[in-house]
Amino acid sequence: MTPDSLTDAVWRKSSRSSGNGGACVEVGFTPETIGVRDTKDREGGTLVFSDTQWEAFLDTVKRRY
Repeated sequence: MTPDSLTDAVWRKSSRSSGNGGACVEVGFTPETIGVRDTKDREGGTLVFSDTQWEAFLDTVKRRY
């Protein structure tokens, strides 16, 4: 998986990012991959996850927070 696999991703900004000066992340979805990037620096790099990795990440965050 590479950021190139996110060319057709549908991106959405975090709902918790309003009122913080634009410091937020976006999550992009395709049928095969999920990407996470900095809204202010979209060319600065993207974390790319498989569906399985993304679900594990979300499960861990939900358990800890």
